[in-house]
Formats: sequence, C-alpha cells, structure tokens
Amino acid sequence: MDKISFVAILGGLTAILAGQALEGGNIASLVQVTAFLIVIGGTASAVMLQSTPRQFVTGLQMLRWVFMPPGIEYDKQIKDIVGWSNTARRNGLLALESNLNSQKDLFTRKALQLLVDGAEPQLIREVLELELESHEHARKLAAKVWESAGGYSPTMGILGAVLGLIHVMENLSDPSKLGSGIAVAFVATVYGVGAANLLFLPIANKLKHLITLESTARELVIEGIVAIANGENPRQIDARLRGFLAITD
Repeated sequence: MDKISFVAILGGLTAILAGQALEGGNIASLVQVTAFLIVIGGTASAVMLQSTPRQFVTGLQMLRWVFMPPGIEYDKQIKDIVGWSNTARRNGLLALESNLNSQKDLFTRKALQLLVDGAEPQLIREVLELELESHEHARKLAAKVWESAGGYSPTMGILGAVLGLIHVMENLSDPSKLGSGIAVAFVATVYGVGAANLLFLPIANKLKHLITLESTARELVIEGIVAIANGENPRQIDARLRGFLAITD
C-alpha cells in the first residue's frame, strides 16, 4: 500500500480547510452540493464523451494503483531469468517447460513459451516488443482519463461560477437569495481548480509513472529471454539485467 498517497490527499485537504479557518471563514461554506454536481458531473461527462467505454472504465479501475500500486519485484525477475539461463545451458530449452505453469504474469509466460518453442531471438523480440507497445499505449490512454479530467474541471468550475452569478442577477430584488448564489459561484471555482490540481492531475502523473515501471519490468523480461535464446552466459545476463534497477529507483 502506498501510504504517501493517503498522506498527500489528507494533507492537501487539511491545508485548504485550515487556511479557510485561519482566515476566519466558515468551513461549512465550502460544502455546496450544487457546485459539486456542476463540476464533478460536468467533468465526468466531458471525459466520457472523449473516451471509449473501455478507456473510461479502465481509467477508473486504475485509480486503485494510486493507493495499491502493482507489485513488481525486479530482483525476483532477475533471479528467475538467471535461473532459467542456467537450466537452459545444462539441460536445454525444453527443460524450461516445467516453469510455464508457475508464471502468473501472462507476458512472462508468453515470453517463456516462445523460448521453449525454439523461436529465433529476433522473432521473440519483435513479438514481445509489439505486445509491450500495444499494452503500454492502452494503459496510457486509460491514464489520460484523469489527465483530461484535470483539464476540464477548472473550466467546469468557471461554468459553475457563471451559473451562480446568473442566479444572483436574477434575484437582485430578493437579498435573501444573493448569498447562496454568490457562494455557489465561488465554491464551484474552488472545486474545479482544487480537484484538478490536488487530485486529477497528480493521479494522472502517478499512473503514468507506474505504467513506465510496468513497461520497464517487461523490457527486462524481453532482454533476459532474448539473451537466453542467444545462449549468453548467465553471469553476463545477470550483469546486464541489473542495469534496469537503476531506472526503477
């Protein structure tokens, strides 16, 4: 679990609410259901309009990565690949077939299957790199759901502000309605700008970083499997793959 994400969100909200309280403002004045519906509902609708259903749903599902990122064990991957290399040198590539069922990661299993089937190193690289690029592209499109939300929500905040001011202008003759209209106008702007900069854009950037780490893990698998197919020395493979650890720090 990524505890820093919880701390960051709570810290941001606390800073805003504490600042409001220190200025003598009423925290309850920031709670406006109308403004929330305009900003969040409008933003969600705009994002849905520009996305395919699959992209939108996948983007929502990836939100859990912010708090529970996918577990990628680079050291274990390297040890497994070096172990496979030693096995292949001693007993041949077919001896690796017993390791297929133990691979939970489908990409790694496919790579190992290609190796066991005796595919040429260049073909293995081409097949796996094509799948990697397709998978990474789909993930980035899903993460763009949150990036787009960060672009639309400030505009929806302005739209809420304008609607609030229209409500105020329509009720100039009734002073009792002026306060609520002005409150909705300004709170909608706060919601739009705050949601974009405290939630949507940071979430998008974090997801893109995690996608990069996931792709790096797959690149590690490609390099390792191709090296085994080329018959390279296990110690050389280990030394090469450990270069990926610097990228993931």
